[in-house]
Amino acid sequence: MTLAHPLAAQDEPSAGPLFDEFRLTLTPGQRTEVLGPLFSAQESDSVTERRWTPLFSITKDPIADYIEVDFAYPLLTYDRFGKESRFQIFQWFSFGGGDSSRDTQHRLFTLFPLYFQRRSADPSENYTALIPIHGRLVNRLFRDEIKFTLMPLYLQSRKKDIVTDNYVYPFFHLRRGDGLRGWQFWPLLGHEHKEITTRADDWGDTVTVPGHDKWMALWPFFFRSQLGVGSTNPVVETGSLPLFTTTRSPNRDSSTVLWPFFTWTDDREKKYREWDLPYPLIVFARGEGKAGNRVWPFFSRMTNATHESRFLAWPIYKYNKVDAPPFLRERTRWLFFLYSDVREANTDTGAARERHDFWPLFTHRVDMNGNERLQILAPLEPFLPGNKGMERNYSPVWSLWRAENNPKTGARSQSLLWNLYRRDATAESSHCSLLFGLVQREKTSAGSRWRLFHLPRSESRIPENRKQHER
Repeated sequence: MTLAHPLAAQDEPSAGPLFDEFRLTLTPGQRTEVLGPLFSAQESDSVTERRWTPLFSITKDPIADYIEVDFAYPLLTYDRFGKESRFQIFQWFSFGGGDSSRDTQHRLFTLFPLYFQRRSADPSENYTALIPIHGRLVNRLFRDEIKFTLMPLYLQSRKKDIVTDNYVYPFFHLRRGDGLRGWQFWPLLGHEHKEITTRADDWGDTVTVPGHDKWMALWPFFFRSQLGVGSTNPVVETGSLPLFTTTRSPNRDSSTVLWPFFTWTDDREKKYREWDLPYPLIVFARGEGKAGNRVWPFFSRMTNATHESRFLAWPIYKYNKVDAPPFLRERTRWLFFLYSDVREANTDTGAARERHDFWPLFTHRVDMNGNERLQILAPLEPFLPGNKGMERNYSPVWSLWRAENNPKTGARSQSLLWNLYRRDATAESSHCSLLFGLVQREKTSAGSRWRLFHLPRSESRIPENRKQHER
């Protein structure tokens, strides 16, 4: 379906905020709004959207094969993309499904944090867990597998080849793996030793896996670790907190006295030296890899090859920059989220996007295509940038003023008090509606036409000599 420009359909009803129908500004499509922000329907390309703000919204795209449903967001949400789906109630109760990495169908059910369940065509991927009674989890909580009975009395976790058996977690554990053995009776004593081993990488080549040896007594009062044994950079760490800690290796030396108050670091790999008095409050760094001064909360400026950070009278002024070509990102903040300015750019193409927030007054955004959007008011948007659920379900309620500009097509629109006043324009024409549509004006190159109290329009034409002058 080919959509005309915003002013093509002259008879589109305008009675905002009771009822308004208009073409979209930033993308091809059409939108209907009823009773201000309470109900809206929108169609853009293959995407359809229905909102009963702030209670319910649904967005569908049959071509991309996705659907998003919110009910009293974030209380209840349902999302599906292809075969992957997820339904959840306030992040505590959820179920979902889709294909796993082995192309097998599976279904998930969660009642956080008490019950976890997965059912798959592959029995090895199935699990059921009733916390703290008994159960098994697979690929959850940053572990490949977790088994437990009467947790914390017994809990076993596995990550790759390393298996840890915990008894009365976290006080006693036994650990085993490829060339690895260890035990710990926390916080009294513990030891872990790993031999130098080999394994095949993704290309089938044999690579060396470094070993280590760790001792701990009356943690954190004494510990000693030898890491990277058999590698080109073996590391020895020794400490007796809070008296001292030391790190020694070919690439880096670091010493701390009266931890964390006095620390000196010589990083030969990254080529910098640093003094912390204490970290991160007072820091002085010199070198190619890191340089700057920090005396919190008065001032700071730290830089390395790709990053720069500054603050003055924290949190009054804060600046961060990432310059890793072709990616460039800069952010300036005043008083946390009172004012925030973010700019991201592709230095190769010159394309950039920007976001400006002044809480709670406005949020202003420019995307990579140059499309602009201004919203007044914005009480939550500065805290949750990019949160589609919040913008979809709540932003329309307090958006007293909306303005959009599409520089590629020349389309522009402004809306005050949920279309009590609305203006849509292109480079050739404009349409304005005011006071429930009782006053309307449409202007084209041929002249302007008015409609008062929904009566037939009166017309005024531009004189020919003026047309020629304008040309």
